[in-house]
Amino acid sequence: MIARQSGAALLAALMLSACAGGVIPPSAGGPAPTRPASGGGSSGEATRPVPATPRPTLPVDLPADPALDKATAAGLGVTRGPDIASLIPSGERSRLALQAFRISCPTLMRRTDASGLTKGSDWNNACAAASSWPEASASEFFSRYFEAVQVGDGTAFVTGYYEPEISGSRTRQAGYDVPVYRRPTDLIDVDLGQFSDSLKGRTIRGKVNGTKFVPFDDRSQIVSGTLAGRGLELAYAADPVEFFFLQVQGSGRLNLPDGGVMRIGYDGQNGRDYTGIGKLMKDRGLIQAGSMQDIMQYLRAHPAEGAAIMNENKSFVFFRELTGAGPLGALGVPVTAEATVAADPKFIPLGAPVLLSLDRAEPNGIWIAQDTGGAIKGANRFDSFWGAGARARGIAGGMSGRGSALILLPIGSAARLAKP
Repeated sequence: MIARQSGAALLAALMLSACAGGVIPPSAGGPAPTRPASGGGSSGEATRPVPATPRPTLPVDLPADPALDKATAAGLGVTRGPDIASLIPSGERSRLALQAFRISCPTLMRRTDASGLTKGSDWNNACAAASSWPEASASEFFSRYFEAVQVGDGTAFVTGYYEPEISGSRTRQAGYDVPVYRRPTDLIDVDLGQFSDSLKGRTIRGKVNGTKFVPFDDRSQIVSGTLAGRGLELAYAADPVEFFFLQVQGSGRLNLPDGGVMRIGYDGQNGRDYTGIGKLMKDRGLIQAGSMQDIMQYLRAHPAEGAAIMNENKSFVFFRELTGAGPLGALGVPVTAEATVAADPKFIPLGAPVLLSLDRAEPNGIWIAQDTGGAIKGANRFDSFWGAGARARGIAGGMSGRGSALILLPIGSAARLAKP
């Protein structure tokens, strides 16, 4: 998500990779200690959910054709959805979704759809219309050029992510001593499919040591300084906890001492498995299932233990400086606050509109699938992008919505797929 560490959903990744919700009480260790300001409401609480009643999913009999690959939407099966004209709300969400769809079109029309739901040419008419469609009537655009399908049982689970803002410096100085590393040149990706057809689609990442290919340094080794002195320092963060969370997001903004801002984005990961520290903390009785803000509070209230817990996540993310529009999602275009969702491209065409109806009101409406995420796997699993700042952090940090999802496909394309 924002080309994150596999694009992982923040709270889902921190907890169970697919489980979030609830609020935990303050740490028994007392309030969080004073720390450098990080901007964007770093100490703000998770936003209180606005309840809503989700639209029921559609009844469906899933196909049992053994020739179909159930790991894609076409294989799992789709069901024709209702007329969407009355389901798409007017207003800001639809307007932003039209903007996001418009910038997705050049990629959308030429890419191969891994979900099996569409062909590139299916999008031609909608994309041509989107280029000049008035944003004031965005909801009409979606109802005129799209029809709805439900993938699988349509049961949706939605988390949230955002672009963190933390204190940082381009150079090491007092109060800024947490290295933000560039991708090392000896970090190598290996496509295992080149060695065996049975391994197609699988990759590993590591480094060469003599005549052997070995795992790259894990988080504890990198934090201890194994990359120091190699000229890989891109910048320095002020707070290791804030930087850990920025790594989970995979991109963010460093608020510099001179008042400037440095935007950084994902440029690789060390190849080690991601471990959700929230799950570790919950299993050990340190927290109850809760928000990002609550996990942060515990880590700060117990600095030595917190550092050890963070190191149990062996994954480490490398960054590059971002310039121009951004941050960029997995589709290769800038993501749009409150309009972009991350999705599993095996089930949702990247660039396609998604209509969410959940048990909390904030995410309900039209979104565009422009990103992916390591924790975002399977049909109807989404991660909603809320932008930067205190509001974004408050909503994304506690986002956990359940309900139903419809995928909007260009009119006519569903006839190849949906059950009669």
